Amino acid sequence: MIEKNKGRAFLGFGANIGSLLENFRRAKHQLAKHPQVEHISSSPLYQTPPVGGPAGQPDYLNGAIEIRTGLSALDLLQLCLQIEDDFGRVRDQHWGARTLDIDLLLFDNLIIDVPLLTLPHPRLHQRHFVLLPLNDLAAELNHPVFNETVNHLLKTLPETDGIIQLNETW
Repeated sequence: MIEKNKGRAFLGFGANIGSLLENFRRAKHQLAKHPQVEHISSSPLYQTPPVGGPAGQPDYLNGAIEIRTGLSALDLLQLCLQIEDDFGRVRDQHWGARTLDIDLLLFDNLIIDVPLLTLPHPRLHQRHFVLLPLNDLAAELNHPVFNETVNHLLKTLPETDGIIQLNETW
């Protein structure tokens, strides 16, 4: 049963080195084990070409999940960062290859801009690899800054090549 005092949050997952699918499954399980986190749903997974960062990176695996949580946005971010660290995440190169990336995309209708956290995620409206899985989960979800649905934001992006929806479950 979902408690009314819990917030609704969407997390984006990404990785392009290591055991991608296994890391996603294990990280999602680790999140759900937290007493203040309840997993609601998972998007399909997408294979996507790298955006930005150093040349020659392998393709990414991307997906998103919806959760309910009693944690604050900052506490949820800290949990995600800890899980990334547990999976060997190294932050030595901006937009570089990674074993696991968990981004806090949206949390209720919160708008936050503090040194550790910006909500909604500042680039979610510009990225197919974020909007596609988010659209699968909540197409009519409203972006609290742009006052547009996820589906509308996705439709405003230019067409892109190289994105493949996978048939894997996680």
